[in-house]
Amino acid sequence: MNRETAIEILFEHTKSDALRKHAFAVESCMLAYAEKFGENKEEWSVTGILHDFDYEMYPNAPDHPMKGSEVLKERGVDEKIRRAILGHASYTDVPRDTLLAKALFACDELAGFITAVALVRPNKTVDEVEAKSVLKKMKDKAFARNVNREDIILGAQELNAELNEHIQFCIDAMKKNKDLLGL
Repeated sequence: MNRETAIEILFEHTKSDALRKHAFAVESCMLAYAEKFGENKEEWSVTGILHDFDYEMYPNAPDHPMKGSEVLKERGVDEKIRRAILGHASYTDVPRDTLLAKALFACDELAGFITAVALVRPNKTVDEVEAKSVLKKMKDKAFARNVNREDIILGAQELNAELNEHIQFCIDAMKKNKDLLGL
């Protein structure tokens, strides 16, 4: 599986521009971590792109990501990637026992939250986002209420990253792709 094929699958199953941008935001964070950890960039890119590809078809747990995993299996997606995607949803009880799985879990909710913070900035750009502003917004339960703050905190812990540094790392990764992300 390569990035181009992953994008084809994403676009085939995901029509929402916002959900596509979320996939690319998570991919941005995953690629930065792959580089940091010396991991396979293509594998980490594909994992970020495909993690929510099935959400429009199966928006309810546990169908997402369980049914999507079966689609990916039919498409020849490696089991390691599929297990990481299954593990990004805690209710699947698939353990996050690889660095890939831990990174996906750590980046998913956070990328969405960073996007939400960027979109309330005057110029709606990630260039205006800092870790301290993300941490401040995390305390406001009414802001981006669908984002699970506990998952953001747990994700950083599972990745053995200090929360503030993890947030800034993902902000910096998303800045590199701000045009693709619409930020």
